[in-house]
Amino acid sequence: MAKDEEITRNLTLIEYYKQQLESIDMQLQYLQSTLADYQRAKLTVEQLHAADENSEVLIPVGAGTFINGSLKNASNVLIGVGAGLVVEKTVDEAVLKLEERMKRIEENLEKMASWGRGYNLMRKNCPARHSR
Repeated sequence: MAKDEEITRNLTLIEYYKQQLESIDMQLQYLQSTLADYQRAKLTVEQLHAADENSEVLIPVGAGTFINGSLKNASNVLIGVGAGLVVEKTVDEAVLKLEERMKRIEENLEKMASWGRGYNLMRKNCPARHSR
C-alpha cells in the first residue's frame, strides 16, 4: 500500500475512533443521569417511608415545579415495570428493585468507560498520529 493510502486509511481510523468516543461519552452521560434519577428515587422512597402519614409533602412535577400534597400511605410504592405499566410493591421491595436497576446501570457505566478507554488507546496508537 502506498504511503499516502496508508496515511488516508489511518486518518479515517482516527476519525472513526473519535466518533466512537463521542458516542460513548454521550451514552456515559445518559447512564450517569439515569443513575442519579434512581438514586434520588431510592432516597425519596426511604425518606417518605420514615415520614408520618398525613405529613405535608412537596410533589415534584418537573422543571423545578412542585405541588403541595399530603402523604396518605407510605407503606407501598408504585414502581414502573416497563411499557407504561406500574406495580405496587412494599417499600423494601421497591428499594431492592431500585438497587438492582442501579447495579445494572453501574455495570453498564463501567463497560462503556472500558470501551472508551480502549478506543482512546487505539486512537492514540494509530500510526497516522505519529507520521504528521
